[in-house]
Amino acid sequence: MSIDATDRRIIEALQSGLPLTTTPYAEVADSIGLPENDLLTRLEAMKSSGIIRRIAAAPNHYKLGMAANGMTVWDVADDHVATLGAQIGALPFVTHCYERPRALPDWPYNLFAMVHGTTREEVIEKREIIAEILRPAPGASDILYSTRILKKTGLRLKKRG
Repeated sequence: MSIDATDRRIIEALQSGLPLTTTPYAEVADSIGLPENDLLTRLEAMKSSGIIRRIAAAPNHYKLGMAANGMTVWDVADDHVATLGAQIGALPFVTHCYERPRALPDWPYNLFAMVHGTTREEVIEKREIIAEILRPAPGASDILYSTRILKKTGLRLKKRG
């Protein structure tokens, strides 16, 4: 996969985020000298080819009142993890869900689901909903609570030259 100079300008214009206006794509297109339709077509092509995965908001959950954020981790049978992960990922309170390889013997977990809540009790209640969906499949499980927010950034290109 490669990008041309125009795609590079698009990525550079978007890597700090979209402008907070009613016409963000029009403003980005104008800033790099492209018609808006060309910008949108190129973004879709980059998504289709895998150069970019998505354009999405990255909210600060703490500022939204969600101060108890827990990554629930689960030991799920490998032959069920994809199906169960899709079900868990579709829950309205799960912001992301994915499979990762285990690191045995110390780390038996292969299914991860991020849950946000205003209190730890709320996160635990949501975890129980996940546990019900996984029954009787899950083995070990845990919740890893966030202790601070990390800077979230998307794709970054190195400056040429």
